[in-house]
Amino acid sequence: MTQATLDEFEKLLEESFSNGHSVADIVEGTVLKKDQDGYLISVRGAKTEAFLPNKEISSAEEASPLEVGDIKEFYVLKEEHDEEGMLLSLKRLAFAQAWAQLNDAKVQGDTILAKVVSVVKGGVLVDVADLKGFIPSSQLRTGTPFDGLLDQKIEVKVLEADPKKNKLILSQRQAVAEQRDQVVDNILAELQEDQVVKGEVVRIADFGAFVDINGIDGLLPISEISWQRIKHPSDVISLGETIEVKIIKIDNELKRISLSLKRMGEDPWQQIEGQFAEGQVITGTVNKVTGFGAFINIFPGVEALLPVSEMAEENVNPFNKYKVGDSIEVLIKKFTPQEHRIALSVKDINKEEVAAE
Repeated sequence: MTQATLDEFEKLLEESFSNGHSVADIVEGTVLKKDQDGYLISVRGAKTEAFLPNKEISSAEEASPLEVGDIKEFYVLKEEHDEEGMLLSLKRLAFAQAWAQLNDAKVQGDTILAKVVSVVKGGVLVDVADLKGFIPSSQLRTGTPFDGLLDQKIEVKVLEADPKKNKLILSQRQAVAEQRDQVVDNILAELQEDQVVKGEVVRIADFGAFVDINGIDGLLPISEISWQRIKHPSDVISLGETIEVKIIKIDNELKRISLSLKRMGEDPWQQIEGQFAEGQVITGTVNKVTGFGAFINIFPGVEALLPVSEMAEENVNPFNKYKVGDSIEVLIKKFTPQEHRIALSVKDINKEEVAAE
């Protein structure tokens, strides 16, 4: 073998090594042909045509199909071997790019869009650029996952993005908090006490509910939901519901607003003025029984107290004497609706009857 032939052989050998493509490499290729199972791709440096299966096409290409002559980058799934061409993927390339973008978003603190695809125990599953992510209940704005979130696109922050573990954890609450900080001063400046506004119920707790008012959350305490006694806010309102409420307090220093739903209607304590009088015997319904007495509903939204000492002449156990829902006759012993107080008596009914005789 001459020196020239040897040099040429070494050159070809070097080229063969330099043009070899390994799994996970990103290569450039040209679409040659479309068949039933996928696409034939010409990759520079490859000895044979590569193949892109239909199942390895990303959603972007499903929306805008590949055309013959298109030049794109591909992910190498399987190396070229003898006469067998490389196996390529666009889906894996999209995944790799998506993970990189999500990691950048985490580092930069950027907000991204995610589509809620499923409500599961402990949170919701979302779709982000063909990747599945998880938002724990504690990181949801509502604090509770509910079906109304399905198919919604929501803004989130990236808490964890680990492609090796295929773990993507997101937070809607952090994204909302950042937005709130940016707009709260402007929104508060446009609001005033006693103003009626519309808002969406975004979170429900035992003590009340949070209502989104133009981008900030206002507190609707359970005591301001209904004039009547309720056990839980969800007895009256539901997540995702749009309601009209009245602003009862604005705290510019703490940047908080307090709301009322019950004050959207007429105060029942004002309605009963002139309708009842001390000494009058009426019929009411037991709403709640306690160790010191029972609360009696005498008018929609108005409760009066029947102390245990006024239940009978003898000592009684209020829990044995009455239960919630009982209809009973009571005498109005003290009537001060301006103070939202009405005292009742049962034992004095007999005294009134004896006096009348």
